[in-house]
Amino acid sequence: MSRILVTGAAGFLGSHLCESLLEEGHEVIGMDNRVSGQAANLDNILYHERFTYHDHDVTKFIHVDGNLDVVLHLASLASPVFYREHSIKTLKVGALGTHKTLGLAKKKDATYLFTSTSEVYGDPEVNPQPEDYRGNVDPYGPRSCYDESKRYGESLVRAYRDEHDLDVRVARIFNTYGSRMRLDDGRVIPNFMKQALTGQDLTVYGDGSQTRSFCYVDDMIDGLLALLESDIETPVNLGNPDERSIQELAEVVIDVTGSDSGITHESLPPQDPEVRQPDITKARSELNWKPDIQLRDGLQQSMGFFEQKI
Repeated sequence: MSRILVTGAAGFLGSHLCESLLEEGHEVIGMDNRVSGQAANLDNILYHERFTYHDHDVTKFIHVDGNLDVVLHLASLASPVFYREHSIKTLKVGALGTHKTLGLAKKKDATYLFTSTSEVYGDPEVNPQPEDYRGNVDPYGPRSCYDESKRYGESLVRAYRDEHDLDVRVARIFNTYGSRMRLDDGRVIPNFMKQALTGQDLTVYGDGSQTRSFCYVDDMIDGLLALLESDIETPVNLGNPDERSIQELAEVVIDVTGSDSGITHESLPPQDPEVRQPDITKARSELNWKPDIQLRDGLQQSMGFFEQKI
C-alpha cells in the first residue's frame, strides 16, 4: 500500500483517480480548493477509512504529515470558461502549484506525476501529434494562460528530475469526458449533452470541420495508473486516437440521446485548434495501454449523469 497525495481531488479526473487508487488499496490524501472542483464529486469516498481531504490552495505552502510515496499533481483550471475567468490563478497553479508540489515530492522522496495537456501542442501543424512535436503555440494568445502554464510546468518537472534526481512522470492528456464534468465548464461534450437533453439546438462553432479525439474517463484513469507504475520519465500522450469532426460529434450526441435537437453554427473562437489527435505509439509500446471504450459507448455510459444534473 502506498500513501498518495492527489491535488485537484474534487475535480472531474481527480475524483475518479482517487476512487481507483482506493480500490487498489492505497491511502489517499485529497487536496483541492474547489475553484472548479466540486465537493459532491467526493461523496462516494469522503468517509472512506483510507481517504482524507484537505481544502487547500496548492499555490500556498503545502504541509503533509508523515511519509508520502507519490504526489499526483492534477490541480488545474482546465476548462475554457474557468481559465479565461481566472487566467492569473491558472498561471499560478501551473507555476507556483507545480513548484510547491515538486518541493513536497523532493522532501518526501516521492514519485511525482504531472498532468500536462495536449494544449502544449497549440494549433498543431502535424497530425496526429507525437511527443517529439514541439507545437505551434502563441504565448500571448487568448488560450495562453492555460497552454503556457502547462508548458512551464513540464519544464519545471524536467528541472527537478535533472537537478534533484526526482522520479517523475508527465502525462499529456487529450480531450477526456464522462461523469462529473461540469455542465457550465464550456467543454464541447457537456455543452452538447445539455443542449440535446433539453431539446435545444446544438451549437457548433465554425463549420464543424475542426477535429478532436475523445477519451472516456475510465480509459484515461487506466492510462494514468499505467504511467505511474512505469519508469518513463519523459512525456507520454494519453488519449483516444479516434479523431472526429465537431459536426460529427454533434450528430452522434443527438443520436445517442434520442434528441430532436438540430444543429446551429456560430463564429469560431479565435485560435481554436483545427485538429487534435494523439499519437499514442509510445503509450501502446511502453505502457501496454490503449483506450478500449468507443465514443458512442462512452456517451451512453455518461448520459445518466448528465440527465441527473439537468
